[in-house]
Amino acid sequence: MSSFVEIKDIKKEFNLSDGSKNIVLQDINLKILPGDFVSLIGHSGCGKSTLLNIVAGLEKPTQGYVEVDGQLVRRPGSDRMMVFQNYSLLPWLTAWDNVALAVDKVMRHKSKKERYQLIADSLEMVGLKDAIRKKPTQLSGGMKQRVALARALAIKPKLLLLDEPFGALDALTRSSLQTELMHICNTNDITAMMVTHDVDEALLLSNRVVMLKNGPGATIDQVLEVPFVYPRFPTEIMDSTKYHALRHEMMQFLHRQQQVKYIESQVLSVLPKSV
Repeated sequence: MSSFVEIKDIKKEFNLSDGSKNIVLQDINLKILPGDFVSLIGHSGCGKSTLLNIVAGLEKPTQGYVEVDGQLVRRPGSDRMMVFQNYSLLPWLTAWDNVALAVDKVMRHKSKKERYQLIADSLEMVGLKDAIRKKPTQLSGGMKQRVALARALAIKPKLLLLDEPFGALDALTRSSLQTELMHICNTNDITAMMVTHDVDEALLLSNRVVMLKNGPGATIDQVLEVPFVYPRFPTEIMDSTKYHALRHEMMQFLHRQQQVKYIESQVLSVLPKSV
């Protein structure tokens, strides 16, 4: 099967105020198949969100390219929809209108009846059928994220991009939404790429986990295959030997990266400062 997303030789550097350059990512190569759910993990500052933004077209790579379904990514597009941690909802609009805003802009070629159905279906898909007339101030954090997810899914993107989508939620709400997202992606054969700090979340949702080394110049250390079949039930897979082995490997990786970061900070602290 040919790759659906190809990330090729990506390098990203930012110019600093003192004239130097900060190399965030280097030599990033990754292929994602149709229907894959891929998670990116690593310590803060390793470039996970930057890589996601490059795939979204929100950032341009310094070197390399990204292709989605054979098309070169040059700018943001409706074929790639982002879901952020902070919901990004317009507070003066209802849940329905927040979704409608995206649908009416992207799906202008569809009839009013078809657009109405897309909005209704997406809100029902995320369990918000009875909250369509509520504004964000009347919704819990979990419900706000459901609206953001409905808005992304309503325009039928080729690729769903998730930047720590459940990071601001309490444990119970997070668990519920993880299960719903897994069901939605699996049922609708959605290709997804997610940034997370939660190893259990990565193992529950993903069929592959990409582990990024510390920056600067972060690279991919390894890609773990997660073999559990869908649909997955947390209570079942978390009791398996394979789950604990994969979780241990991920935690060991993060621990090693933390040790490297600590050693580097200690070395820098004893080096003489330039005059």
